[in-house]
Amino acid sequence: MLKLENLSVAVNGRQILHDVNLHIKPGEVHVLFGPNGTGKSTLIGAIMGFARYKITDGKIYFNGQEITNLSVDERARRGLGVMIQRPPTLRGLSVREIVHICGKNDVDVELLADKTNMLEFLDRGVNDGFSGGEIKRSELLQLMAQQPDLLMLDEPESGVDIENIAVVGEAANYILERGSKKKGKSIKKCRTNRHKSGLIITHTGHILEYVPADMAHVMYNGTLSCSGNPQEMLSCIHQKGYEECINCAE
Repeated sequence: MLKLENLSVAVNGRQILHDVNLHIKPGEVHVLFGPNGTGKSTLIGAIMGFARYKITDGKIYFNGQEITNLSVDERARRGLGVMIQRPPTLRGLSVREIVHICGKNDVDVELLADKTNMLEFLDRGVNDGFSGGEIKRSELLQLMAQQPDLLMLDEPESGVDIENIAVVGEAANYILERGSKKKGKSIKKCRTNRHKSGLIITHTGHILEYVPADMAHVMYNGTLSCSGNPQEMLSCIHQKGYEECINCAE
């Protein structure tokens, strides 16, 4: 689904990522841990093709095709979808309109809005006066309409209360075509011919209570320093910190 080969990325002339290698198979969800300022959001921005992230070396492959030099809209049309931390406010464009723009196959806007508790926001400007949780739900509503093959979430639980984290998790599982997961219960994948994948950045790990991950990675000093079992790695980070977790993995 996604393959990064020796990816190096600079922002404003400063090298942020160094020789990142990552392979996400169809149907897999990977989670990315790491301290602030180490390059996690830069990685997602580079994969999506945002202009401020300059690829200085390496290649990006998506669904078996190289997309390193494609524009953002071309990547979105091919099946890449992202929820960023601070999306812009779009006054004059309603949530209903942008969901139609993102949507495929005559999307049922009201049905998806009901799933994300966004019915009362459909005729408001996109993110105009929205709280943190409302912005997350608005972003996920657009992604549910887009139906991306690779879902990328940048700190989905940031600024979100407990109730909204559950809504975020349910929406993410809907996009990934997985079953519902409640805390303490197992999850079953939906039977589907489309094996959707995910890449989730998290500090707290709360989202993993609703969206289970198959593999975890730690981003440290601009590179993927170690990989392993998500729950074991999260426990190690909570107990000993990132540096000790990397030393333990090594």
